[in-house]
Amino acid sequence: MHPTSAKIMDLLAARGLHSQVRTLTDSTRTAAEAAAALGCEVGAIASSLVFLADGAPILVLTSGSHRVDTDLLADQIGARVIARADAAAVRAATGQPIGGVAPVGHPAPVPTYIDVELKKHGELWAAAGTPHSVFEISYDDLVSLTGAAEVAVES
Repeated sequence: MHPTSAKIMDLLAARGLHSQVRTLTDSTRTAAEAAAALGCEVGAIASSLVFLADGAPILVLTSGSHRVDTDLLADQIGARVIARADAAAVRAATGQPIGGVAPVGHPAPVPTYIDVELKKHGELWAAAGTPHSVFEISYDDLVSLTGAAEVAVES
């Protein structure tokens, strides 16, 4: 198992969560790829996306079936401008690559927001630090684990 994925599994266990990190042969770089590899709905993929809100990194955990409306998100969190982070900014904020960003395990805390659409799915799948690793988690456990604030990301 990749060291980053092992770290994620240790973090989950430390919080009393019994999720197991799964390493897949198929890529989970996109929500559609992850859903196909796991045999689940695209909406049950909890994509971890990094944005810059007024220049500072934030993490948005969104349903794989949604595109983030940055204007709507900015209104909800009180930011003037939200832009998608580039690969270097994602790596700097999370220590993980685009397509494999986990909701936890970052070098320093990143303000985190969660798409309320994810509530509709009983079992969610999130990346575990690499483009080939995932773990399952419930919505409530994901909120508790990350301290995420609930937001709507699509109007």
